[in-house]
Amino acid sequence: MKVLIDEEKCCAAGQCVAASPEVFDQREEDGIVILLNENPPQELADDVRNAAAVCPALAIRIEE
Repeated sequence: MKVLIDEEKCCAAGQCVAASPEVFDQREEDGIVILLNENPPQELADDVRNAAAVCPALAIRIEE
């Protein structure tokens, strides 16, 4: 699994951080997503897929 983010689309809702805090964080100054782990371990795969699904801006893409 590879996680890709589009910072231009990110609306700083923070849903990704709530769904998978091991993989996503937010910048202090504007709340835009920070990708902590581009290739998360398999045990986090469901959380990462959920984060992509709940992103209101569809800023997270997953390549399997």
